[in-house]
Amino acid sequence: MRADVVALALMVGAATWAFRYLPLRFDLSGLAPHGWLSRLLAATGPAAIATLFVASVLPLLRGPLMDQGPLWIGCAAVLGLWVWQRSVVLATLGGALAYGIAFAGI
Repeated sequence: MRADVVALALMVGAATWAFRYLPLRFDLSGLAPHGWLSRLLAATGPAAIATLFVASVLPLLRGPLMDQGPLWIGCAAVLGLWVWQRSVVLATLGGALAYGIAFAGI
């Protein structure tokens, strides 16, 4: 394995650890609710989810159009259930179920 890949993996691992561990160790109750650090920490979760979604979906979108059916059905189920019930759990489980059923049918 190349040294630059190992160094990059160590840096990313250290940054991930620090970003997850340090907020638990510090008392953040004194932060201003609309301060820059509060906004940064509040936006990190949705940004991470969006990044993981894009990284997961891009390879599927590069394939043939016929193979994209389960992806679009799963996404439609997630969005539809979210708009209907405003439940992350229901939308996630329903989207996974719809994707699985569509994938098994293809």
